[in-house]
Amino acid sequence: MEDIKLMKGNEAIAEGVIRAGCDGYFGYPITPQSEVLEYLMMARTEERTGMVVLQAESEIASIHMVYGGAACGKRVMTSSSSPGISLMQEGISFMAGTELPCLLLNVVRGGPGLGTIQPSQSDYFQAVKGGGHGDYKLIVLAPASVQEMYDFAKLGFDLAFKYRIQVMVLSDGAIGQMMEKVVLDEQIPRQTNEEIIKNYPWVTSGKTPDRERNIITSLDLDPVKQEKINIHLQEKFKKITENEVRFETLMCDDAEYLFVAYGSSARVCQKAIQLGRDKGLKVGLLRPITLFPFPYDEVARLAKQVKGILCVEMSAGQMIEDVRLGVNGVVKVGHFGRLGGIIPAPDEVLNVMEEIFIRENNYGRRTN
Repeated sequence: MEDIKLMKGNEAIAEGVIRAGCDGYFGYPITPQSEVLEYLMMARTEERTGMVVLQAESEIASIHMVYGGAACGKRVMTSSSSPGISLMQEGISFMAGTELPCLLLNVVRGGPGLGTIQPSQSDYFQAVKGGGHGDYKLIVLAPASVQEMYDFAKLGFDLAFKYRIQVMVLSDGAIGQMMEKVVLDEQIPRQTNEEIIKNYPWVTSGKTPDRERNIITSLDLDPVKQEKINIHLQEKFKKITENEVRFETLMCDDAEYLFVAYGSSARVCQKAIQLGRDKGLKVGLLRPITLFPFPYDEVARLAKQVKGILCVEMSAGQMIEDVRLGVNGVVKVGHFGRLGGIIPAPDEVLNVMEEIFIRENNYGRRTN
C-alpha cells in the first residue's frame, strides 16, 4: 500500500531527508523555509532514526557544523533562504575545496538585501556560478513540485557522495509553501560509523590500526599543489556535465515556439502552453531540472527547430545567459521576468511570447 500524504514543499523535503538516512541537520530560521526546521523538530528524529537536528546560533555557524559533520562522512544538510545562503558562502567554498559532500536547500525569496519573503528566482547566479570564492561548482537541482522536493532529498545525497560535492536544491517560496500530495518511500537506514570508515576512506574520523586519521583542510600555500587541486576539481565538474544532465520537455515534438523555464516559472508555462495550443499556437516547454549541469545540448537541438525562444524567470534575467550559450545565435531568445516576489500569470507569459515572436513577426534565424 502506497504511503501518500498532503504536505508543503518544505515539509516534504524535511521528510525526504529523514527517509534518505540523513544523520544531521543544522540550520537557522528564516522565512519562507522555516517549516523545514520546524518539521524536523516535531518529527522527533532522534527517537525515530537517531538523526541530530540542531538550531544553530546563525547561518554562519550552521554551515560550519555541516562542514564538521561532512568531514566525518555523515549525511548532513542545512536549509535557508537567500540572505541566509549569502552568509554561508565562505563555508560552502571551504567545503568545495575539501570535496566534502552535503545537501543544501535554498528556498529563494525576493532581493537584493533582505528584500521580501515572497517567492523569487533571483539566486540563480549565486547557486549555478558557485556563489563563494574560487573556481568551483555545485550540482543544482530545481524542483517544480512538492513531490520533487521530496525526491530530491535522496537524489541530492546520492549525487553528493557519488562525486564528493555539495548539492543545492534551488527551490522558491511558492514551491516551499504550496501543498500537494506526496508519495513517500521506505526509510533508508543510517550508516554505522564502521560502515562509513569502510566506505569513505577520506573521512577524518575513525583511526584504526592500519589507518591514520585524515586531516581535512582546503589550505595549501604551495601554488603548484593548489593548481593541481583545482585541475582535479575541473575534471570532476566535466564528468558531472557529461553524466548528470536532467531536463523535461513538454509538447516539443512539433513546437514552433519554446518556453525555457524552471521551478515555479515552469508551472506557469505549462498553463501558458495550454492557452497557446487552444489558440492554435504550437508552443512547447523545456524545463531544466539540473541547472548545473545545464542542458546545453537540448537547448541547441531545439533551437534548430523553433522560430523563437522565451526564457521565463522570476528575475531580471539570469538563466537566459545559459540559454543563449546553448542557442549560440541560431534563433532569437527573448526574456520575460517578474521581480521582487511577483509570480507571472500564464496569460501574460503567452502575451509576451506573441508580442516578441508572432504579432510583429520579429523572429528569424541568424547567420552570424
